Amino acid sequence: MRSENQRRLLTRGECAELFEQAAGAARALGVDDIEVIVAAGSSALTRFANNAIHQNVAERAGQLSVRLIIEGRTARASTNRMDHASIREVVEEAALLTKLQEPDGELLPLAERDDGPGVARRFDATAEVTPDERAREVATAIGIVEGAGQTAAGIYATSESMWAIFNSRGLAAYHPETMAQFSITAMARDSSGWAKGSACDHGDIDPASLAQSAARKAELSRAPVELPPGSYTVILEPAAVLDLVGEMFGDFSATAIRDGRSFLRDRIGQKLFGENITIHDDVYHALQAGAPFDGEGVPRARLALVQKGVIREVAYSRQAAHLELTKPTGHGFPAPNEVGEAPMNIVIAGGDTPLEEMIAATGRGILVTRLWYIREVDPYEKIMTGMTRDGTFLIEGGRIARGVRNFRFNQGLVELLSNVEALSPGVRASGEEAFDMVAPAMKVHNFHFTEVTRF
Repeated sequence: MRSENQRRLLTRGECAELFEQAAGAARALGVDDIEVIVAAGSSALTRFANNAIHQNVAERAGQLSVRLIIEGRTARASTNRMDHASIREVVEEAALLTKLQEPDGELLPLAERDDGPGVARRFDATAEVTPDERAREVATAIGIVEGAGQTAAGIYATSESMWAIFNSRGLAAYHPETMAQFSITAMARDSSGWAKGSACDHGDIDPASLAQSAARKAELSRAPVELPPGSYTVILEPAAVLDLVGEMFGDFSATAIRDGRSFLRDRIGQKLFGENITIHDDVYHALQAGAPFDGEGVPRARLALVQKGVIREVAYSRQAAHLELTKPTGHGFPAPNEVGEAPMNIVIAGGDTPLEEMIAATGRGILVTRLWYIREVDPYEKIMTGMTRDGTFLIEGGRIARGVRNFRFNQGLVELLSNVEALSPGVRASGEEAFDMVAPAMKVHNFHFTEVTRF
């Protein structure tokens, strides 16, 4: 039984047919070099607040994007219509835009076909989740929070999507995927708790467990006390690690380094972080999501970004690799663009200290559930500012003593990753400020809180 919007992805064959239509329209204009990106999918969302479901929506969307190369020039045009006439029109628009560009002496030819390993990330059961199924899970989660005398709000979303790139040099890459996401906030009179999870297989998400975690945090943080700003030993849960440390990965880009907008300029090969910090980009990791090829159709390579604190590798698009006489790593964005490339499948290596043991081994410190409103203060030392929220706790004598009022922090990531005392095993983590990744909890000394917030 199909779900509410009769979801169905475009198949590889259908994408190939769309490409042939576009290629034929280009040939009619005397243009041989064409690249076509097709993206399509459907999503459904159940939203709840005040302990009741108040919205259920679903949508389908698709886009076809055409890039041409004409006499050393390139440009792209896109449409959300995929009939014959619309495809012809978007090809004509791409041709017009391309001819208006200045010739680019560094423009590369279209990528050749290079089939890499695939990944299986589409699950029928996730694609076919119905509103009733989501509602039952939400009702269970609400019941847990409501039973604790609190108020629940959040979302349960499911989706399926596909991404494909074809070109006139034989490139034909296609990736289908499903995704489920559940997020819940439990609110009490003067406290709140939060939990979130995501997975390609919705069976890997346990809304009831997430609701229990959020309700427990809201209960434990009741009647929060105000502590003075200063430097504390802090335990960051995986979502907080993701959102804070995630702010630096756009700098692991050869284009960003060349442009002088990366804190890694002249630092490749240096030991910037602690010996216990190892970070990879690995699209093939079992807890990751996403296509195994990039926006140029190049297979994604595994990258050792940081090895025992030493900066080792960065991402290269085809253009960046060509300029530095090396190989692209499969992390480029669709051309033309000004960003270049970035690692998107981060795996921060964990340790063997469970979160509970970190707390038990802490005489006095702060446990942070999540961070938000994170902004950059110093781009070279990656000093970030932001605030805690939805569960900030005082640890005394190896246990959670009580909730504390939220803090604003000013913290350099280079310093942070040099002060890590312990790491939990890594998990698939979801936050709000950075993309999902595999991350551990971290116990860090000398974390800098600069002021107390008034909520």
